[in-house]
Formats: sequence, C-alpha cells, structure tokens
Amino acid sequence: MTVLEIVQASTEYFRKRQVESARLNAEHLLAYVLGRKRIDLYLEFDRGLTEAELAPLRELVRRRGEGEPLQHLLGTVEFCGQVFSCDKRAMVPRPETEELVELIVGECCNRTRDGGEPAANLTILDVGTGSGVIALSLAIKLPQARIVGVDISQQALGLARENADQLGLAERVEFRHRDLLDDLCERFDIIVANLPYIAMSDRSSLSREVRHDPDTALFGGEHGHEVIQRMIELAPGRLLAGGLLALEIGETQTGAIMDAFAQKKYKDIELKNDYSGRPRFVFARYG
Repeated sequence: MTVLEIVQASTEYFRKRQVESARLNAEHLLAYVLGRKRIDLYLEFDRGLTEAELAPLRELVRRRGEGEPLQHLLGTVEFCGQVFSCDKRAMVPRPETEELVELIVGECCNRTRDGGEPAANLTILDVGTGSGVIALSLAIKLPQARIVGVDISQQALGLARENADQLGLAERVEFRHRDLLDDLCERFDIIVANLPYIAMSDRSSLSREVRHDPDTALFGGEHGHEVIQRMIELAPGRLLAGGLLALEIGETQTGAIMDAFAQKKYKDIELKNDYSGRPRFVFARYG
C-alpha cells in the first residue's frame, strides 16, 4: 500500500470509531512511524510502505481507535510554541491553557511591584504544575522571573523535570512536591493554577481520551470546584501585597467561584472568557 492509501484507510478506520480530526490523526501517526514531518507525507503519497513500517503503524492505529490520546502515542505535545514530552503521568495540556499563559504574560508586562521593581523580576508559583507546561512556558516568555512549580503527584513532577531538562530550564524553574500550598514559606507576586475542576459524578460523560488523564488532575470533588475553593482560601497567605491569583475553571462553576473570591475579600475580581467566548479564567488580587 502507498502512503496515500494508508492515510485514507486509517482515516476511515478512525471515523468509524468516532475519533475527532480523523485525517489529521492518521497523518500524524504515519509521519511519526516514518520519522517524517507531517507535511512531508504530501510529497511521498505514491511511495509504497514495507511490512516493517506497517507493523508499528497498525498497533498505533489500533490504540488510537480505542481512545488512547494521540499525544500519548506520539510522546509529545505542542504548547505555546514549544514541544513538551507528554504521557500518562500528567494531564494532556489543553489549548485553552495556552490562553492562560498569554494572559499572565500580559499582566506581568503591564505591572511593576511597589517600589518600581521591573515586572520581569516577579516571583511566580504554578500550582498543580503537571507536566510543567505553564511554568516552563512562563519561564521562556519571562526570562528574568523566578518560577516555582508544585504538584501532589511525584510522577507528574518527574515528567515536568524531564521537560525542564529538554528545554534547558532546569536551573531556572524549581519543581517541588506539595499538596497545593502546604509547607510553602515564601510569598509570590503571582500564583497561577489549572486545578482539577470536574465533578466525580461527570466521570461517565468524559471522552475516552480524557479518561486516560490521571484522576488527580481531573476530579475536583463531588461538585468539581472543591479543590479550587480550597486554593482561594489558602492563597492570601502565600501572596505578596496586591498579589495576583489566576485560575482556570470550569465554565459552569463561575457563580460558586466568584462568590468564593468575594467571601475571602479579594479585590479586582475579573472573569475572563476563552477564545470560544466561554468563561474560563478568573483573575483576582489580594491585600
């Protein structure tokens, strides 16, 4: 079979199994097996494939058809213009979270601390860092900032440190094993968190792909927002005066989350939409 025939057959297989972006998935997997860029396939449509090339592709196509995330099969994910290692140790980063990074960079570029210290020297804490994509992306975009990432999962932290090594950022971003803000002594200018916000009762409604993510990265409690509310309660003790707490939340949780901020007497509470127009982020200051 030729490259084009394999792409077409894999695409049809994925469509029957309700894999989104079936053609794109087929091309990515074939390019991965052949060690090519996806765009290079278009120059080799008439090339025949050997059995040695087809055998690993069949296995990958089977696993993708059963719902295993494409990013796990490829071992990588692109986020904020960088390529990160990605596997079952941490949640697959979502495109919406790239928007959170850009919003925080905008806040940093428009702000100085009391006394006029440059925004580039701000201290940033990434809570629930997972594979480290937020912390490491901020380190790239804010080269003078001091950044710490924490997570309850030792496995996720292992992946984050691997990503830091690959990007040459191991000396600039520190990763620690913590449950939210437990055992942290210092205070930060910015705390950013993409915490689990799915209700346990919604497990059955999740896609096959999402169910491959670790439970600790998905489920925030019976109602979904319990972990976020705990974060809102704890953050004032770890923020510098006027410090910013930036959260990614579930779009159905805005009422409960905004009330939690108000009850803890945060100020400048702002709900921000993602590019799809859905309420996705809350920014608030304290002190």
